[in-house]
Amino acid sequence: MMALKQAAFFDRDGVINIDRGYVENPDQFDLVDGVGRAIRLCRDAGYLVFVVTNQAGVAHGYFDEDAVRKLHVHMRERLAVEGALVDDVRYCPHHPEAKRAEYRKHCSWRKPGAGMILDLAKFWPVDLSRSFLVGDKESDLEAARSVRMQGFLYSEGPMDRFVGDVIAHMDELA
Repeated sequence: MMALKQAAFFDRDGVINIDRGYVENPDQFDLVDGVGRAIRLCRDAGYLVFVVTNQAGVAHGYFDEDAVRKLHVHMRERLAVEGALVDDVRYCPHHPEAKRAEYRKHCSWRKPGAGMILDLAKFWPVDLSRSFLVGDKESDLEAARSVRMQGFLYSEGPMDRFVGDVIAHMDELA
């Protein structure tokens, strides 16, 4: 049996990239200061790295799922240039009050639901009890708590300093 690893889960908008509302275009996609180094710190400490993001812009008709997938390719390429590799990405296009009927539903993947986290844990050897999530909203932290994972609320400042403190905290808990 494969040994389980710790993982770092990152929300996208407001954590990986500067939150500019419904971001669709790569020209609007600016990385948060220090996020590349933060991901490298995670990888150097032995963490798998994942992105889990609600993308209600799809549900509201601002863009389609293909645009989300293309933006995630762009995100991964931008981070890779900095040596920051993301292992996998999950997104939820649903919203209970969606303008587009096919996306109007309560979905377990939409944070505060933990569906994206649980799906990644099915496909990757993740020990959720030794993992953490960095988010910028209470719903991110609720998703982490629902699977008994540590959640940390980011608001501003260099992401590498923030994540360095998170990793130190996780080491103290081990």
